[in-house]
Amino acid sequence: MLHGPQKGIFELDFRVPSGCAEQLASGAADIGIVPSFELTRQDLEIIPGVGIACHGAVRSILLVSSRAAGEIRTLAVDSSSRTSVQLARVILERRYGAEPVMTAHAPDLEAMLRVADAALIIGDPALRIEPECLPYHVYDLGAEWVEMTGLPMVFAVWAGRRASVTPPVAEAFRESCRYGLGRIEEIVAAEGPRRGFSARLVREYLTNHIVHELGPRDYEGMELFLRYAREGAGRPV
Repeated sequence: MLHGPQKGIFELDFRVPSGCAEQLASGAADIGIVPSFELTRQDLEIIPGVGIACHGAVRSILLVSSRAAGEIRTLAVDSSSRTSVQLARVILERRYGAEPVMTAHAPDLEAMLRVADAALIIGDPALRIEPECLPYHVYDLGAEWVEMTGLPMVFAVWAGRRASVTPPVAEAFRESCRYGLGRIEEIVAAEGPRRGFSARLVREYLTNHIVHELGPRDYEGMELFLRYAREGAGRPV
């Protein structure tokens, strides 16, 4: 939408998904990429076929713990992704029988582990971690979900108010996604150096870990996650 045929169609603003959700809730935005968990909180129309998902290890959402998952009693979380926080809760409860007390914390691994048994690190801070080099238990929550359910995990979707998500708008988003997927090497070259990542890491992440075109299995996984999230809704973070 910055460089392709869709350039100029929409007025763009850039925020993390939780910020996009707030913009939608306030009416400041018509469409945004929002945490899938937000679908339990707002009445939004999904733009079908595009989003952010994984079919295995996601690499950018890590639970790092000083003890085995079933023994975690306190968890410090980077709350910039509401879906990731709920996913951690669901996996710890349903897979490991743990119900830790969660507290929000800036994404600083060592500082988080000084105040809690485990830390939820997401996004760029997670990508800067070399999991195999840490002296801790490391759980990739994408892999954990897929192993637990046999279904993909959808972290975020493009969604908006029903009047805004028209067929031409939806097709523009799908076309923009295809435009970007056909230019991965250009994205790697631009974003790797800007963010301080190697080309190898960015390429691996964008081609092997993250899925942007969503199909029926992805939405099946999303609906299961939303059901689990609703069942645990209302617990404080």
